[in-house]
Amino acid sequence: MRYFIELSYNGKAYHGWQNQPNAISVQEVLENALTVLLNGPTAIVGAGRTDAGVHAKQIFAHFDAKDEVDCNQLIYKLNSFLPKDIAIQDVFAVQKDAHARFDAISRSYLYRISLKKNAFNTEQAYFVKQKLDVCKMNEAAQILLNYKDFQCFSKVHTDVKTYNCDIKHAALAVVEDELHFTIKADRFLRNMVRAIVGTLINIGVGKIEVNQIHDIIASKNRGEAGFSVPAHGLYLTEVEYPDHIKLNE
Repeated sequence: MRYFIELSYNGKAYHGWQNQPNAISVQEVLENALTVLLNGPTAIVGAGRTDAGVHAKQIFAHFDAKDEVDCNQLIYKLNSFLPKDIAIQDVFAVQKDAHARFDAISRSYLYRISLKKNAFNTEQAYFVKQKLDVCKMNEAAQILLNYKDFQCFSKVHTDVKTYNCDIKHAALAVVEDELHFTIKADRFLRNMVRAIVGTLINIGVGKIEVNQIHDIIASKNRGEAGFSVPAHGLYLTEVEYPDHIKLNE
């Protein structure tokens, strides 16, 4: 049977989600735990590949088991077995062909920018010393919704077949002493959100004008876009799936 795991993690200690030959990943730690608890090699497939240091408030992965799994018991055992920076929220049975990556219909991210020096959020948000024009940044963010090809924000030398993404939402909001950028799309390119935020910061500090974002996107050149903001401020917050993939209980 096939099962989905819903989990969250603090990405500080990991070299991203995906297995790496010479560095620890979230996937490796979770696979090792499942292999022990299910008494046999257990591979998982995640909903996406977060980069080193990026966090996930919600992400899903699927695995196959020879025998029926007691989901509640597995949740308890995994949370007891796993390190404190990985937490399991749910385990549930799905259709045999359900896929954690390919069946996802949308993904949402949050990027936290600290507007004031704070000794308690240095590892959770990116501190920007300069004053930011949030109105201009939001104006630029709305322009993203008019485009599909975001090659200019993609990490170079990737193996993707298309740079097209359907952005459904992109906006910034001040939350206490932080500026939160939220974005939702059907898919994201590698480094895309961090490159977008870096470009918006350049607009916010007056380095470039709002309308220049049209030229940046049209260039399809990563070098034309802004800098890539640090990973520690980025969170995968939600992955959505169609209802039909879940088995009726």
